[in-house]
Amino acid sequence: MPERPTQKELNNKLKGAREAAENNDILLINPHALAADALELGYMIVNIAEILAAVLEETRPRDYAGQRPPTRSYEDQIRDKELFAFKNNSKYLGCKIYLKFTLNAQVVWLVSLHEDRRKPGR
Repeated sequence: MPERPTQKELNNKLKGAREAAENNDILLINPHALAADALELGYMIVNIAEILAAVLEETRPRDYAGQRPPTRSYEDQIRDKELFAFKNNSKYLGCKIYLKFTLNAQVVWLVSLHEDRRKPGR
């Protein structure tokens, strides 16, 4: 059995998340934390659909930084849904970002979007 998530699976998740963001079908798991992270990145949370769509457009399956197989959420709204984490150098935001989301019924549930906080070498 191939290791999960596969490149095709990641491609499909990214495509689904992009489409959801473009349609503004976005729900936030922790709005206060995401708003604070948005300010650090220099945008207002009310612009999250535009920002998320742009970041997802830059993200590729090779940027996957999550567990294999993907971990499952313990948050009530998305309990047991698989979480997909990515890290990439965002030209749009001008820094290395960390992005984590899940898809549920054509809605992207945004868990994290912030500058990558991991120290080099870890």
